[in-house]
Amino acid sequence: MTVYFIGAGPGAPDLITVRGLKLIQRCPVCLFAGSLVPEAIVAEAPKEAIVKDTAPMHLDEIIEDMRIAHEKGEDVARVHSGDPSIYGAVAEQMRRLQVLKIPYEVVPGVPAFAAAAAALGTELTIPGIAQTIILTRTAMKSSSMPERENLDTLGKSGATLAIHLSVRNIPQIERDLTPHYGADCPVVVAYRVGWPDQMFIRGTLANIRQKVREAKITRTALILVGPAIGAQNFEDSRLYDADFSHILRIGSKGEVDKAKEQEV
Repeated sequence: MTVYFIGAGPGAPDLITVRGLKLIQRCPVCLFAGSLVPEAIVAEAPKEAIVKDTAPMHLDEIIEDMRIAHEKGEDVARVHSGDPSIYGAVAEQMRRLQVLKIPYEVVPGVPAFAAAAAALGTELTIPGIAQTIILTRTAMKSSSMPERENLDTLGKSGATLAIHLSVRNIPQIERDLTPHYGADCPVVVAYRVGWPDQMFIRGTLANIRQKVREAKITRTALILVGPAIGAQNFEDSRLYDADFSHILRIGSKGEVDKAKEQEV
C-alpha cells in the first residue's frame, strides 16, 4: 500500500502527467483538494473507488482516511493542484505518514508559474535581463513569512518573481518592489491558469492595483513581476549562436572551446 501525492497541474485536465493519471485510474481511494482540482481529473478514478473532497476536512481527518486505507492494503491517490512541492501543505501530511510508517511517493505536476508562462507565450529567463526565478508569497491569514524572505529583500535580486497567494496584497507588492524594479516594471496577474475562465491582467507596478480592482479578482491568482516578462529588446543566447561551439556542435569559428564545453 502506498499514498501517492499527485500534482494535478494548474487546472486543465490534460495537463496532469501520464503517471499521475494512471495512478488515479487504479487507486481504490482518491482524496482530492476539491476547490483547486478539476472534477474531470478525479472522475477518472475507478467506479468503485472512494472519492472524497478534502476541502472541508482538517489534517487529522485526512490522515485517518489514509490510515484506514493502509489497514485495508488500499493505495491512495492524494491529489493536489499544481506541483506538490509548492504551497501544497504536503510536508505536514508526509510527516504524519512517516510517524505511522505508511509508505508514500510524490508524483510531480505542472506548477502554476510554468503554465502561466506557457499561456502567455513568454520565457521567464531572458539573456542579459533575468536568469533567476523566485517563487514566493506574502504573509496572509494562513501563515507568516520568514523576515529574511520579505519582498524588499527578494526584490533586490532583480529576478523574475512568481508571487503566489497574494492577490489581496498587491498594495504591499507595489510598495516593496517599486524601489527595486521601477514603477513601469511589467506585471501580469494570472487568474485561474488552465481553467476555462482563466484571465490575464497585464500592467505595471504603477497601475496593476487598479486593474485588478476593476476585474474584481480576490483569490486564485498568481502574480508575475519582472523586466523579463514580455521582453523584446535582448541579445540572443549563446546556445544557438552559429559561432558558438560546444560538445554537440562545432561552431563556424572552429574547434570546441574546452572551457565553454564544460559550461554546456
